[in-house]
Amino acid sequence: MTETIEALIPGGSATAGAPIGPALGPLGVNIKQVVDQINEKTKDFDGMQVPVKITIDDNKNIEIEVGTPPTSALILQELGIQKGSGTQNVDYVGDLTFDQVLKIARMKIDSMLSNTIKNASKEVMGTCISVGVKIDGLTPQESQKAVDDGRYDEAIQQGA
Repeated sequence: MTETIEALIPGGSATAGAPIGPALGPLGVNIKQVVDQINEKTKDFDGMQVPVKITIDDNKNIEIEVGTPPTSALILQELGIQKGSGTQNVDYVGDLTFDQVLKIARMKIDSMLSNTIKNASKEVMGTCISVGVKIDGLTPQESQKAVDDGRYDEAIQQGA
């Protein structure tokens, strides 16, 4: 019978302790090996809680699926700040570069509705509205228009 364990773990620093170790122990798998795989897959999310799904089949084959933190958490991490603006479109708490927007879009594209990096970057910019973050000195709305107008096409081509 296949067993599935789902947990939120700190990116890049999972341990054999709770919540993973106690859940894996009775299944007879090498816990250290699983923890090492999880840490390798989540190292880019250092310091953030990451959803992880571990599936173990009857032959003790292990499959690890790593989700991604919310887009807003990735934006805050890129800026090195703890929280967004309390008054969106009035107070801005940071300014991302378009390259940072592309980085976040690449991390999230598999879980977004967008199927192109261009549209995914616009989704990230949409989240910047609610967080209170500008992009290259422009409001998120102005940045989305700049993407539509082709201003970032070269960067998108290079980053795709």
